[in-house]
Amino acid sequence: MELTFSKVDFHCKDNNSAHHTSDITSKELIVRRGQTFLLTIHLEQAFDPNNALLLLSALTGSHSSEERGTQALFGIPEQRVERSEAAIAVWRAELHHSSKHGVGNVVLEVTPHTAAPVGKYLLSLKKGEKDVALGELVVLFNPWCSDDWVFLSDEKQCQEYVMNEQGMIFKGSWRYIQSMAWDYSQFEENMVDICLKLLDVNPKYKRDPADDVSARCNPIYVGRVVSAMINSVGDRGVLEGCWDGSYYDGFSPSHWKGSLDILQMWHGKDCHPVKYGQCWVFAAVMCTVMRCLGIPCRVVTNFNSAHDTDNSLTIDIYHSKHGTEPLYSPDSVWNFHVWVEAWMRRPDLQEDGSYDGWQVLDPTPQEMSQGVYCCGPASVTAIHQGDTNLKYDVPFVFAEVNADVIDWLVKDDGSKAKLLSDTKRVGKNISTKSVGSNKRKNITNSYKYKEGTEKERITFDHAITRDYSRDGHRVKPEDEGEDEESENDEDYEPELGNRAEDEGNSNDTNEPQQIHMFFLTNSEQVNGQDIKQSLLIYSHDSVDRLLSVTISVQAMLYNGVPMGEIQRQQKELTLEVTQEQEIPVVIPFSVYGKHLLKCDSLKVTAVCTDKDNPELVNLQEIDVVPKDPPIITTVSGEARLGREMKVDVKFRNPLEETLTNLTLSMSGSGLLQHFEHRLPDLRPHNQVRILTTMVPYKTGEKTLLVDLDCSAFRDIKGRCTVTVTE
Repeated sequence: MELTFSKVDFHCKDNNSAHHTSDITSKELIVRRGQTFLLTIHLEQAFDPNNALLLLSALTGSHSSEERGTQALFGIPEQRVERSEAAIAVWRAELHHSSKHGVGNVVLEVTPHTAAPVGKYLLSLKKGEKDVALGELVVLFNPWCSDDWVFLSDEKQCQEYVMNEQGMIFKGSWRYIQSMAWDYSQFEENMVDICLKLLDVNPKYKRDPADDVSARCNPIYVGRVVSAMINSVGDRGVLEGCWDGSYYDGFSPSHWKGSLDILQMWHGKDCHPVKYGQCWVFAAVMCTVMRCLGIPCRVVTNFNSAHDTDNSLTIDIYHSKHGTEPLYSPDSVWNFHVWVEAWMRRPDLQEDGSYDGWQVLDPTPQEMSQGVYCCGPASVTAIHQGDTNLKYDVPFVFAEVNADVIDWLVKDDGSKAKLLSDTKRVGKNISTKSVGSNKRKNITNSYKYKEGTEKERITFDHAITRDYSRDGHRVKPEDEGEDEESENDEDYEPELGNRAEDEGNSNDTNEPQQIHMFFLTNSEQVNGQDIKQSLLIYSHDSVDRLLSVTISVQAMLYNGVPMGEIQRQQKELTLEVTQEQEIPVVIPFSVYGKHLLKCDSLKVTAVCTDKDNPELVNLQEIDVVPKDPPIITTVSGEARLGREMKVDVKFRNPLEETLTNLTLSMSGSGLLQHFEHRLPDLRPHNQVRILTTMVPYKTGEKTLLVDLDCSAFRDIKGRCTVTVTE
């Protein structure tokens, strides 16, 4: 008997709620693979499974087939469904208990296979050789399903790494860690369509659509595609990178507060790249896409992050005699670098699950991976163990967190002398947002053994030799003892008056290091105020020393590129036996302020030379990242869904000069999509106050994000948390 349907009910509201997709929409069916959803088909005649076959098909992509897993045949009764013997990703259907024989309303429990490719599916009723379309649905990865490769057993982590639309990103330097709120907005309107469009314009799809869509069953493959498509190098990716400080034809990377504007702009511009992004923007947008697709994801910041261009696992830094860094070094150490970790299984590396769990994926275009500007997924466990023979890009990420640094002095005649060999400088305070709070979580020990331990050096030797037959040079996982993750305060500042030193600095000659230098931080470093540091010099030598000290200040991009020396002071002194000498270092705002509009930090470098022994040279550096002046944001009124609330933003000009070109913008997923307002000039020490309203459109804990840009300060960020109820 040929069945004819009159209508179909996808139960979008109930199904989406059960599948953790109701925050996306209640009007379109969005389900997760490996989990049952309800489907009611209203037939024009009674249905008896003993006498008739209700046969359905679900297909995705333009070249769907059962053999590729992109088409699934399923129905009632199951034993009468004829499938290809090579069919994979087989869907199942059962009659729901509310279905009754002999009536036309058939309620089905449909379960997409756990290896079904993610994407948009067309659901059809098979009538002989014809297909009658019932409608469309979207299938996503399912971290709540134990058979899915992205399964995450901890519900609190699922809520954080899949469902949370707000997050924190950490920037600055390892001594001056600053937090910045970010709005991922993965469940905002059209975000699923945008993310699926991103998959459909990737070059692999253009080359072989059937193969690409079929491979979307695999989070490893999807992760690499998304990593490549977030940057625009070589494809129609989302963001164009820029690190030279010139953003006249786009937006400064510091302008962005969330992913929504970026992804909507890219989609609305027919997939032309948005200008501009840098590492934290690339990573945050990728986190949005991964969470939207159902892959648990978090943003990670690595402070003192090495960029190793030749896979040597060592970084060479060259200094002039005044301490400034010449521009020609191919290697670099970034103040910080931001990537993402995605949670997934890695049976392609080891069937026993040894390398499952967090995987590094980096969408910032640094080096090519298999001919494409992407990075990962690189198993964090493999990085920790120094298994640099494994895919993808483990050697590059290992160097980012654990390369050795060699500082060289370039003399006037061009010759080079080794200053320091530092095994501890790279990979400090690797940080991510804590689960359920905005505190910073230090995950350094998940990437490497504790610096200074024998385990760390053995692992480094294992990684650098690439000799995997030397079992004695491998630390066994059961030997791990100090790899607990630690949770720190949301922001980190060095304790005032503490010695700021790179613990790993060591003179690798047989000559003992007789001069010691440390920078002292004596006050909070705030943009708009003079920066005050001190250089402390002492010696354990038994004779007085005549010293020449040069202290240089450079404006720096966060990726380790110097943008010019802005201040230098030189001093000769006699360091007496057992004496400490302290040299004040003051950097006036009038000197550094204009440079921080295009740069990210100040590098203060001290070079100390023994006048009687010019070959004895000492180097000490500190990266200073001043905090922005505060912008105060408050809300008043009852935080209720659909009810108007008042927003109050205040900012006081801390300078002796008038601020011009003031622009205030606000946004926040669930609260306010976008607000922008030009402000009048702000005279010295005067306050500007902006009063406006917003109407929350989602419940839960939400964050209102504020950005103030002006002539003297670049994109000051503020935030306010609001809990919205029904």
